[in-house]
Amino acid sequence: MEPVPFIKMHGLGNDFVVVDARSRPIRFDGRRARAIADRRTGVGCDQLIVIEPPASDLADVFMRIHNADGGEVEACGNATRCVASLLADETGRRQAIIETAAGLLDAEVHDGGEVAVDMGRISFDWRDIPLSQPANTLHLEIGAGPLRDPVAVNVGNPHAVFFVDDTEAIPLDVHAPAIERNALFPERANVSAAEIRNGGHIRLRVWERGVGITRACGTAACAAAAAAARRGLTGRKVDVILDGGPLRIEWLKDDHVLMTGPVATSFAGTLDPTLLA
Repeated sequence: MEPVPFIKMHGLGNDFVVVDARSRPIRFDGRRARAIADRRTGVGCDQLIVIEPPASDLADVFMRIHNADGGEVEACGNATRCVASLLADETGRRQAIIETAAGLLDAEVHDGGEVAVDMGRISFDWRDIPLSQPANTLHLEIGAGPLRDPVAVNVGNPHAVFFVDDTEAIPLDVHAPAIERNALFPERANVSAAEIRNGGHIRLRVWERGVGITRACGTAACAAAAAAARRGLTGRKVDVILDGGPLRIEWLKDDHVLMTGPVATSFAGTLDPTLLA
């Protein structure tokens, strides 16, 4: 196999190895994705992103997402913004439609380099999360340690949002793995600890399924904003402050959720064939 070019990008520290497979089809199984994501022996990333030709005539590209553990997942908000930025540089157009396993996502690059993405219609229905049995998604009866009484939300992928008094005091790495793999979540879950701060801002820390604690997670920010509004803790438009910085989230009246934030390119390189052997 010849060396494979890649671009290393991030959204607020949530980092990606992006591979363009539109003209040269490349399939990455879980083993190869894990090798690339390894921060000691690979490139290192939270997710491997593969840009492929779209199946839909409406879309510009299809975005395939592998978590660091090699598993393929449906949605990633920060990666969607990164891919939209790459497409804008390539085409000169500010708008792009990105196809994912969760559906078509509209993106727009703003002046200054920030990118807005319509993450689609979110759902609180237990079947959409999905949960293994009927449950009140506004108050799930599960928990671990100080994490209790979460809201379950689907933003193209499953989330459990716990509201706490002090996000920084929560040992998320200790308690989140048990929530992620709780039997109530047949597809596992992303786990967030959310704190409502003065001015209606949300301070958020996130454990991503298949990755661990990440500096930012776009779909988790969307989930937390919608969960807070549903519980009456904030309005439908809020700043979510993650470890890597802020995202602006608006839960629209048609139940779509709009996320706006920055992207950055770290470096470019090639994947050595021995890494993919």
